[in-house]
Parts: sequence; C-alpha cells; structure tokens
Amino acid sequence: MKYFLALALGFCTSIQAHAQTLNSESISLLKQKEDSLKPLSWQILQGITPENRFMADSQFTRIFVRALTVKNSFHFAFDSLQTISKIYPSDSSFRIFTWQLPVNENLVRQHGAIQINTKDGSLVLFPLIDKSDVTNNPADTIANNFGWMGAVYYKMIEKKYKGTTYYTLLGYDENNIRSTKKVVEVLYFEDGKPTFGGNFFSIPNNNAVPDNPARYIIEFKKDASPRLNYDPEMDMIVMEHLVSESNQPQKKWTLIPDGDYEALKWRNGKWVYINKIFNQVTPEGKAPVPAPYNESKLKNNP
Repeated sequence: MKYFLALALGFCTSIQAHAQTLNSESISLLKQKEDSLKPLSWQILQGITPENRFMADSQFTRIFVRALTVKNSFHFAFDSLQTISKIYPSDSSFRIFTWQLPVNENLVRQHGAIQINTKDGSLVLFPLIDKSDVTNNPADTIANNFGWMGAVYYKMIEKKYKGTTYYTLLGYDENNIRSTKKVVEVLYFEDGKPTFGGNFFSIPNNNAVPDNPARYIIEFKKDASPRLNYDPEMDMIVMEHLVSESNQPQKKWTLIPDGDYEALKWRNGKWVYINKIFNQVTPEGKAPVPAPYNESKLKNNP
C-alpha cells in the first residue's frame, strides 16, 4: 500500500515557495510547522494500530490548518510532506491537498482540502469530507466538498467549454484488502465554490463502469496497477483495458489489465469513450505514462 501511494505521489506537481510573497518570519514559522507535520504524515500511513493512525491524522489536520492560516501560506510548497499530494492548475489559482488514512484492511478513507490563492494572502479553504463509504452509488454522485467521493489525486487536466474551465482530476483509492480503485472526475467552481462530478462522460456500459456516469471509476484486483494517465501528445486520458481473470467481470477484485488500451477524448464538454487506440498491444515499458517513481526514495524515509 505504502509503495503504491509513493508511486502515485511521485507524479504529483508542486510549486516552489516564493520569497517575495512570504516574509522571513512567515517562512520560518511555516518551516517549523512543516517539521512537525512530516512525522505525523508518515504515521497516518504507518501507525501500528488504527488508534495511532487516527490520532496522527487528527494532529496533522489541526497543525496543517494552523499553518495555512499564516498569511500568504499558499506560496509555501510543503515539499517535504511526501505522502501528501499537492496539485495545481496552470494559473496557480488554487491547489488541492489529498492524502489517505488506512482505517483497517477493508476501509481506506481519503482526506484533503482545496486552498484558494487569494489576493490579500488570507486563507480560503474548502475541506474535503470523504462520504464514499456512506454513498450508495459514488459513480453517479454529484456533490460539493462536504460530499466528496474521496481520492488521492495525481494529475489535473484543464479543459474549457463555453467559457467555463473544467479541471479533470485523476486519482486513486486503495479501497480494501482485495481491490483498488482509480477515478477520473471533473471539478468546477460555481460562485467560487467547488463541485465534483457531473454530466461530463459519454461512456457505453462495458461491464467495468456504468454508462454515462458522473465520474469514471474502475475497480480492479489489488496490486494489478492498470495504467490510467493523461497523454498530452494524444490529448487523451489513456487507460488499460480490464478483463476478469476468472471470467467473472461482476467481481471487481478479479479484474486485471490485458495490455490493450482504451481512452477518453474531450469533445464538446464531455470525455468521450474510445474503445481502442492501438492496433496492437503496447510493449512493456512503452505505455503512455510518466517515468516510474524511485522506490528507494520511500525506503529511505522514516
């Protein structure tokens, strides 16, 4: 689980702190907060008992929110928090923090927040409250930040349609002991407030996902790791096709990648499903994904 987290977070982007918007006193204070947050961020994942992990998560959240209240904290990158995903749009108008809390073998929750880049440096923060475990149909749910479906995001894709910018987020959820999920969902803002999900997908029912969902979710066998990422040259979200190793596609924990590739292409405000994008199976190591994360980096951390 911990390796998969670091693998995805290795793809996440961040910006460097801008000294011209943070005075020396603020930088010093934020570095102190970051030093306190770093061990807690690892304990959220590595705590021996659920109580240890919950306590670390609670302490982390309190200290983190206090850090973000420092004026112009948006321009502090929190780069040493390697288990916390940080992604930004191209104009750095906001950033999204996400991380995961393993509750037990059968439940993993995601936590997070959206911080807005304000002109006066004050804090505008939208907490992300994971409601996926109490939602009947996450694939068809449209919600604000208090009804978030939960994911650790590793990529943001910006698209415009009729004057509105839509931010497509790629993320993952380690789910439970048998299966993992990956998600494609669209974030947009109305009156300055975030909404997740919507009528942004044109996908026929293919047993893996429902037709025309509010978000694209795939669930698959634990550690199968099918590829799902954005290819800028093709301008498509490319994902590996899934098949059941036991010929039981309704049992998501039996789904594994078969080496063939599907895609989503943005057309007229929707991600349109493309059944096959290559005429032959892509050789191992040639798939349209970023370079793999260095596993030794995780092993060298506390």
